[in-house]
Amino acid sequence: MAQVVTRPQRFTPEEWKIASKIKHKNAERDRAAAERLILESDRLDSETREQSDTTLEDVDKKIDQRLNDVKYWKNELESKLDGIFKEIDVLEAFKRRVEKAIEAVQEPLHIAQTCLANREKRYDIDLVHDNVQKELIKEVEIETGANALLIRLLEQVKEQLRLNRKARYNLENDIKNKFNAESIDSHVQNLTLTSPSLYLKNGAAKIEPNSYTEQQWENFSDVNIKSAEATRLNSVQLRNVVDSTLQQTANDMQKQIELTNRAIERRIWEEKDSKAKLEEQCKDVTKLIDTMEENIKNVEKAILDKENYLKLAHTRLDIRTNRPEIELVRDPAQYKMVKEVHEIEDSIRRLQERLNESHKKLKDLDRNKLLILKDIDVKTNTIRIDEAENFNGIRKSLKINQF
Repeated sequence: MAQVVTRPQRFTPEEWKIASKIKHKNAERDRAAAERLILESDRLDSETREQSDTTLEDVDKKIDQRLNDVKYWKNELESKLDGIFKEIDVLEAFKRRVEKAIEAVQEPLHIAQTCLANREKRYDIDLVHDNVQKELIKEVEIETGANALLIRLLEQVKEQLRLNRKARYNLENDIKNKFNAESIDSHVQNLTLTSPSLYLKNGAAKIEPNSYTEQQWENFSDVNIKSAEATRLNSVQLRNVVDSTLQQTANDMQKQIELTNRAIERRIWEEKDSKAKLEEQCKDVTKLIDTMEENIKNVEKAILDKENYLKLAHTRLDIRTNRPEIELVRDPAQYKMVKEVHEIEDSIRRLQERLNESHKKLKDLDRNKLLILKDIDVKTNTIRIDEAENFNGIRKSLKINQF
């Protein structure tokens, strides 16, 4: 079956003119719109470029200002750090002075205590609380007090050194952070539009929630600087105290040593004068007294030994109190250690009683000896102690130098 062929639509010349005119008009409108868009794009590009350049320039200025601020505070911190470093070194030297002073006190103190101990070997009427005894006791008190004072002073110096080092640490940490921040911002400042390492990162345009304000930042370093300066000034003040204390301590000790020596010299003259009148009464000290003195030393040693056992028992009991909760059991070991403490304390008590009895017996023996021997033995013994053992012996080269 044949198909009917549809003839294409035909237009009149007028329609053709109208259609051509419309197409031309539309094309002209599109061209004009395109030209306007191009002009607008050029204008927008120029405007945004200028804005970006201006903003970039402003950012560079602010980064530069920030770098200047960081450098300023870093310099301030470094200046204080240098002062703290120097102060630590100086205070360390003062610490060594105090330590040496404590060491230097020990020998004079030991000598004074030994002199007192030596003079305890006097007996009978010569076991007198004379001026020598008073001056020696005062000497021990001064040197013991000096030792305690210097120990406290040393602790103060150690604590100040700790504070100095803490200030140094705070400054060093702040400087380290400033250095890192300066390095980062210097790197940022050197980046340009043509830098090859540029990249895009989502979420980069934000303020970190854990960041600080500029005022907080400045306050942090300002506090570190002021704290370090206050610490340094306290350290300087402490050094002044240390210096004056060391001088005064040495002077006080030397003055008392001289007073004691004069008292000993006077006492030796008195003892020799008395001995001359009692020359024919000279006799030796009996072995029984020596034995009793040795017994006293042994009992004292036994008491000291028992105290070590007691310390061990106390320490064990105290440590066991740290057992946790249900583990704090009253077990056989606990009862045995408690019993052990009582036994040791009883032993010490009995030994102490024996020691007291021994001292009493020694005095009785001394009195009995003096009934047999002549008073010259007392004088000879006293002269030997004060002159040979003390004055011309351990005290001969005793002198306090400035600490």
